[in-house]
Amino acid sequence: MLQYLVGSFVTAINIVVHALATIVVIQAARAVGRQSRWQPWLLLVGAMVSTASLLIIAHTLEVFVWSSAYVVTGAAPAGSDPIDFAFVNYTTLGYGDVTPSKAWRLLGPMTAMNGVLMFGWSAAVLFEVLRKTVDLHVPVAPPS
Repeated sequence: MLQYLVGSFVTAINIVVHALATIVVIQAARAVGRQSRWQPWLLLVGAMVSTASLLIIAHTLEVFVWSSAYVVTGAAPAGSDPIDFAFVNYTTLGYGDVTPSKAWRLLGPMTAMNGVLMFGWSAAVLFEVLRKTVDLHVPVAPPS
């Protein structure tokens, strides 16, 4: 039960981090979109690069939150790097060469579940920024 509570708490923190990152992404995309002197393709590239970069930063912070939880709970096995361990679980890469301590085995799958959710959320944000940028700034060619 304690594993589930700790995992849920860390997941909630990461949801807050991702929500804040989404707000920053929206503001950044709008700032890029206000650059009316830019060419449409440059607006699109600027919006997508800024969006993806900010989301990658958010994911990295979320991995650090999981890593901190592993250190506090002692879930990362002795001799392992908690950041590497968190990245492997968060990205669902799952090498399998390092597993959580027996008392905290549930944190690995909970980290993976959190990562899948956050990556899906990021994909939706990227798509929405792309869609809005194209709708507002990329001219549609007239029918021939």
